[in-house]
Amino acid sequence: MSSVKELQTICDRDSLHRDLPQANGCSRRLVLSLIALVAMVCSEICVSNTQADESPSPTLALSFRPVQKDVEYELIDKADHAKCKVEVERIGKASGWVVYGPQGQILRRFQDTNADNVVDRWRYYHRGYEVYRDMDSNFNNKVDQSRWMNIAGTRWGLDQNEDGKIDQWKMISAEEVTREAIQAMAAGDAARLSLVVINKNDIATLGIQPEFANKILAKVEKLPETMKTRLSQSKTINEKTKWVRFDSSMLMPFVIPADEGKAKLDLHVYENVMAIIETAGTTGFVQMGEVVRVGDVWKLTQVPAPVEGDTMQVTEGGTLMQPKVGSTTPAMTADSQVSDKTRKLLTDLQQLDGKAPTPQSSAADLATYNSLRVEILRGLLADSKTEQERTQWLTQMIDGLAAAVQTGKYVEGAKKLAAIEADLKKQRPNSELVPYTTYRRLLADYSTRIQAAQADNEKSEELHKWWLDQLKTFVTEYPKSKDSADALLQLAIFEEFSGEIDQAKQWYQKLDINHALTDSGKRAKGALKRLDMVGKPLVLKGTGIDGQPIDLSTYRGKTVLVIFWATWCQPCTEDLPQIKAIYEQYRAKGFEIIGINLDTQKEGIAPYIAQNGNSWKHITESDGLEGEAAIEFGIISVPTMFLIDPQGNVISNASSVEELKEKLPTLIK
Repeated sequence: MSSVKELQTICDRDSLHRDLPQANGCSRRLVLSLIALVAMVCSEICVSNTQADESPSPTLALSFRPVQKDVEYELIDKADHAKCKVEVERIGKASGWVVYGPQGQILRRFQDTNADNVVDRWRYYHRGYEVYRDMDSNFNNKVDQSRWMNIAGTRWGLDQNEDGKIDQWKMISAEEVTREAIQAMAAGDAARLSLVVINKNDIATLGIQPEFANKILAKVEKLPETMKTRLSQSKTINEKTKWVRFDSSMLMPFVIPADEGKAKLDLHVYENVMAIIETAGTTGFVQMGEVVRVGDVWKLTQVPAPVEGDTMQVTEGGTLMQPKVGSTTPAMTADSQVSDKTRKLLTDLQQLDGKAPTPQSSAADLATYNSLRVEILRGLLADSKTEQERTQWLTQMIDGLAAAVQTGKYVEGAKKLAAIEADLKKQRPNSELVPYTTYRRLLADYSTRIQAAQADNEKSEELHKWWLDQLKTFVTEYPKSKDSADALLQLAIFEEFSGEIDQAKQWYQKLDINHALTDSGKRAKGALKRLDMVGKPLVLKGTGIDGQPIDLSTYRGKTVLVIFWATWCQPCTEDLPQIKAIYEQYRAKGFEIIGINLDTQKEGIAPYIAQNGNSWKHITESDGLEGEAAIEFGIISVPTMFLIDPQGNVISNASSVEELKEKLPTLIK
């Protein structure tokens, strides 16, 4: 196959291994496709007798670069190219070649997936993981999709006009959205920023009601101008700025259920998000505000606002997390029994809320706003005629202060919450508002302490212990409080993750007994079932991706691994190569796998399986971690794996790759 050598010589002569998009009018990828074509023809004719010189050289193979610049992948010094090797590879219908490094590690894969003898997939590796992939999905020899994966994240971008720039995100996490936004701001690229900012189509997809939609769209309506203004006034962001990490007052996103009337779909929201950045060795902060999920893509609901100097950037607590007008302010009809004083106070409240702090407001402005709001609410409370009205205004006051404290910019609010709590305990000790206020004061304190301890690991450990002690005290003092369900679940999960299973069971049992009808109580019941299932038969049924029924009982006589997983779960993807290898090693000897997918958006499951090769059967759960299977077994994280013996009994309720390697040789002989 001298034609490979000839192409290689041409490429070397034309310096194609330099990072140039064109050489003598011949695109680099077209040359690579021609080389791959020759290699694949050779593999068809003489697979068992392929010579080393029939594949392109490692130098040529390693000369190619990802279309997107934001990729960290393994590079090899040119002096070590001779220690690398290139081999022809066929995986199912896909043909191509794989590049191995000096230690035998995979560096690159170049594939023809549709058998037209042209490369349409370029795959790059780092530390043994595939971290990035360019794809030609319409097979016209131009990259139109780029995807980051495994230890590189979850981004999946579409380049519809094939000009080398992402035009639309098909998948991106909340953390990566802030990273992308900072890179766009640093480059002064408003078009790039707009791809991660919510728009009218997103609003329509979620079915957000006009009351909230109009406020959100007003914040992003003039994105290019707003971004330009903020950059011109900023000493925090310039072309040298780098994103460091995502930060939020929330450890996990909130869910706003559709039946609250804010949107037609459940809303998944991160509140008070900040991006931590670094510019020329100096750390800075950028206020991202509220981040909401639209399908598999997270979106910002405001233009990022750099925190400059001593002027603290604040938000109004997020538009989506604000109470509905109808649920916070009583309607004033013509015949309603509202006093003149209450009517004036309601008008004052509406006017004040209409001038709520913006991302450019100072900490002093936020303090003034909240102080005035508390005084108005105190007046409404004093003029209330019924217990229902009094509870309503107190709840508004408590929620408003707690939200303000959790922005990280209104520490004084914690003192006011503590004062309300003390007054309630004295004046209304049996009121449900006592534990309600106590829990929100604790959350506010915790949020403030987290921000103070972020850079100190020892303080973080002390803070964690403090928080657990607070939760234990709370559930002891207020065992029947609605908030105790959340507190008990936090305690149980912590003990389980720490390996203290007996202690975790005690918390789960209290949650199951005292709060059985809550979502947390139902998950606790499932967790107890999961923790006690070893040695017992497992009953598992569901519907597969293809709509066909899947029943664990039909696998009797085989050793089965049940995996709860999701496409967004990075550890799931990281474990997959080893699990696939184990599957291939033992399948013929009676080993099978059943996946239980917990993605709420199903469009990406089949492509993920096709690209990653985890082609065993999968049960789908449309509600994800809130679905029937996840609740039934109290799943609190993915991946979670059960190992089942040939008789259908559970061997392990928390299996791992290492345990599989240890146990399967004795289970499957």
